[in-house]
Amino acid sequence: MSSASMAARDGDATVPRKASEISARLDRLPSSRTVWGMVLLLSLGGVFEFYDLFFMGYVIPGMGGSGLFTPQSLGPLGGLARMGIAGAGTFVFATFAGLWLGAILFGAAADRFGRRPIFVWSLVGYSGCTLVLAFQATGFGADLWRFLAGVALGVELVTIDTYISELMPARDRGRAFAVNQFITFSVVPVVALLGWLLIPHKPLGFDGWRWVVLIGSLGALAVFFIQRLLPESPRWLARHGHEAEAERIVSEIEAKVVAETGAPLPALGPIVTETVHHARLSEIFEPRYRSRTIMMSVFNFFQTIGFYGFAAWVPSLLIAKGIHVTTSLEYSFIIAVANPLSPLLGTLVADRMERKWQIVSAAVCIGIFGLAFSQQSGAVALIALGVLVTLSNNWMSFAFHGYQAELFPTRVRSRAVGFVYSWSRLSAALAGLAIGFLLQSFGVTAVFLFIAFAMVMVVISIGVFGPHTRGRTLEEISH
Repeated sequence: MSSASMAARDGDATVPRKASEISARLDRLPSSRTVWGMVLLLSLGGVFEFYDLFFMGYVIPGMGGSGLFTPQSLGPLGGLARMGIAGAGTFVFATFAGLWLGAILFGAAADRFGRRPIFVWSLVGYSGCTLVLAFQATGFGADLWRFLAGVALGVELVTIDTYISELMPARDRGRAFAVNQFITFSVVPVVALLGWLLIPHKPLGFDGWRWVVLIGSLGALAVFFIQRLLPESPRWLARHGHEAEAERIVSEIEAKVVAETGAPLPALGPIVTETVHHARLSEIFEPRYRSRTIMMSVFNFFQTIGFYGFAAWVPSLLIAKGIHVTTSLEYSFIIAVANPLSPLLGTLVADRMERKWQIVSAAVCIGIFGLAFSQQSGAVALIALGVLVTLSNNWMSFAFHGYQAELFPTRVRSRAVGFVYSWSRLSAALAGLAIGFLLQSFGVTAVFLFIAFAMVMVVISIGVFGPHTRGRTLEEISH
């Protein structure tokens, strides 16, 4: 039996020194092509994930034009129309209901089976479901396959956050999440451009929105390249008794870094030990982590209302302001170009400004710029404020993705992130229905008042209760 297994068998114990040493060796790595190459590989997988998430807002007008959101096409979901909930809201609801189920039920999979296999197979899963979605002839069928794709996406999102936090040195962790989201958000303008060019037309007799969805299913092809180059998390391996494999991976990374930098590695920093026992979800409700779990659950429930309340509804919000569908897609494309700019600019402050204050500042900006957007009618003002809301949303996004992964120990990091993140998926599912109702019944201003309230709750939860994490190792933060 390995030393890790013996420690776990006896209840609370310290992680074997070898596992703690592995973590210290990862944290001392200088910036290099090898270190940032791992972030690039994870981000390439995330590109398809973000494509899949963000095509939702752009294909909804096209799906409506194909008759998929009529009560007859929606089948059992058609009765929601009598409650004032637009048919498009069911598609948004299906997406986030799947994301919630994936995060809450399968978020622990990466803790049990490893970061790498779950990353790979969840990518294959949602690509396959998206392929089937492109050929659905009814709104109910589209919602069903969107729900299944959402389950796989929910697992993927949790795994990427966990993976990056464990591979990157403490001093670069904020920048790593900013770079990751710069790369993944770069696909959003591509989605918007494809929506603008394809959705109003029927290339080869195939609805334009179907082409946009079909392109998203190509993510499965990336798996065969990524899985060969991406190592398993050495932190996960060492804490699951696979010390020899963890040693081999870290030694290979160190050798590559030394060859690239031409300098010896820095001396090891303090080796921080942590307690270990059988990983279980209930641990995050114990006194040492309970306040963090509650704080991040409340935060996630409200943050996604601001993020997807705008990102997933931009074309529909513009149409509600009297702008023609084709023009709204054009405006949406221009706004979407701003998506990668915020994480790119964020690399300048990601590890210089405390992450909790980045989240709070971004939430304030979302509320202010969103309310201003709701009062505009001119093209220049709508686009300018739409860009500002987008920049603020994405600043909050890369800051909190890194933040929530830092707050919990390696043994339960994936399931903890899955649990707290699942509240964002539940709220987004409900918000999809709520925004559909508010937009149809009260207009754009009501939608942004709803979003502003959600941002106030974000400011309170993180600003008042959030711990500081900047520059600290994962073991220090979770100790």
